[in-house]
Amino acid sequence: MLFNTTTFFIFLAVVLVLFYSSPRPWRKYILLVASYYFYASWNPKFIALLLTLTVIDYTAGMWLEKVSAARARKAVLILSLTANLGFLGFFKYYNFLGRNLALLLGRPENAFFLDIVLPLGISFHTFQSISYVVDVYRGQQKAVRNPIDYALFICFFPQLVAGPIVRARHFFHDLLDWHSPSTDDVSRGLMLMTLGLTKKMAFADQFARIANDYFGHVAANPGMLTAWSGVFAFGLQIYFDFSGYTDMAIGMALLLGFHFPVNFRRPYLASSITDFWRRWHISLSTWLRDYLYIPLGGNRGGRWRTYRNLMLTMLLGGLWHGASWNFVIWGGYQGALLSVERVFRGDRPVGEGRPWLYPLKAIVTFALALVGWVFFRSANLTESLAVLRQMFAGAPGHILLEPWHWGLAGVSLVVALGEEHSEWLERLTKAPVLAYASGLAVMFFFLEMFGAFDVAIPFIYFQF
Repeated sequence: MLFNTTTFFIFLAVVLVLFYSSPRPWRKYILLVASYYFYASWNPKFIALLLTLTVIDYTAGMWLEKVSAARARKAVLILSLTANLGFLGFFKYYNFLGRNLALLLGRPENAFFLDIVLPLGISFHTFQSISYVVDVYRGQQKAVRNPIDYALFICFFPQLVAGPIVRARHFFHDLLDWHSPSTDDVSRGLMLMTLGLTKKMAFADQFARIANDYFGHVAANPGMLTAWSGVFAFGLQIYFDFSGYTDMAIGMALLLGFHFPVNFRRPYLASSITDFWRRWHISLSTWLRDYLYIPLGGNRGGRWRTYRNLMLTMLLGGLWHGASWNFVIWGGYQGALLSVERVFRGDRPVGEGRPWLYPLKAIVTFALALVGWVFFRSANLTESLAVLRQMFAGAPGHILLEPWHWGLAGVSLVVALGEEHSEWLERLTKAPVLAYASGLAVMFFFLEMFGAFDVAIPFIYFQF
């Protein structure tokens, strides 16, 4: 069930009606059943996998509070991590590892191939489970006593498939001390859902047509301008697609009385790659920081260990996105940029410097991000290198985008700059009814004028 389909909105309406018309003790059960139904609508077979991981990590959390010996606690943690990473590794990385092993042994590429279907959202709910167990192990989170509560934390449908990755302490604070959404929450929730749908259907899906056509026929679209415009289209597609999804997820959660963290904060206005990663997919970047970078040593132990930790963190973050050398290279590229920035910035805070240089730094950062997206989007390394050759050494070529595409990009830039300096969305959700309704009307106008209704294009991050 895609968020941008009529079927999903009917499902959501039914859930909201049942949720608010039922006695309060029943409501979490309604959400649990609805969440499992939502997941089963894709492939009911994988409900068993979701339940298995839920039982393992619920039990691990309970054990960690009952045992006090350091060795026993570590054994429980290792058991939980092994189960989570084992399932993730098998479903997501088995064929990747098997293909590379076959090449090393000189055997046919598909010698160890298995016909494996990747469970929807496994990367997200696995990281969410791991954060819970690690937090209990560290004493930062109390073990959840009620298995229904824990099961809902793992499978809550707004963020089950593509995040944001929600920390247990935030989710259970809302669940165990649930209050009806305030008027501001409802206003903000409806605004975010409309904004997310507009981002997806009127912006992401329009740029997707250009990006898909270019990356589907790279050899037939030579030229520097052609390559840059195709990659530019994908850069806007992935931002509007993923941020649109998380806007809708956050909005839906608000309507149900839950408060999810912000996952995007205008990343293409970043003044450096470090700043970019503080704005892009924030729930993942903070997860990597708290559960990988800091345990590796963070910026302790000198400069070279800091650079090593940055590289390892981003390499694994790249691999988290997909079983491909392209994703590993993308992660390594991000890690290298972060390390180079750290060399030149030293201990100075991010963003400190001459304000008049900001436009240039933002443009350079955006260009560097686009170069990285080549590896993220291309089918393989050969195609990535072909695109990069065209971007930097190709003939002039032609621009793939029409004037109205540039108009959409220009509108998004103006809106982002306004939000950066005045937080117009927050103001609009608390504004008088006429202003609020006008904001919704503008979004519906863009949906009507530019919405891609002829085909339901899946959200990009559903594949992760």
